Amino acid sequence: MTSPGDPAEADPEATPEATPEATSEATSEATSDATPARITLIGKPGCHLCDAAREVVARVAADTGAGWRELSILDHPQLAERYWEQIPVVLVDDAEHDFWRVDERRLRDALAGRRRWFASGRSRS
Repeated sequence: MTSPGDPAEADPEATPEATPEATSEATSEATSDATPARITLIGKPGCHLCDAAREVVARVAADTGAGWRELSILDHPQLAERYWEQIPVVLVDDAEHDFWRVDERRLRDALAGRRRWFASGRSRS
């Protein structure tokens, strides 16, 4: 199991492509198919942490122009099996990035190609 800071690549089969059938209804704010999704939010309806994560992801995506999508573990058994104890989970470029709580600055850094190692603000690029 990886921790929020690990750059482990996500299993491609665990992160299916977003389609109208595969994407949660809560993704009306998610980026259209014209913009590739760099951020994937995995959660489920009724999850208060997922609601908070969605707000951060939507704000960062709007500010940076990064595409994003949202997938529900209720619609994807393979995601439920892998992430049910960690939702919400955020993937950046299909790699596990954060779970439970999404740190806005860390997400912005990941999208910019910088990896934050310490919450205290020290970073290594």
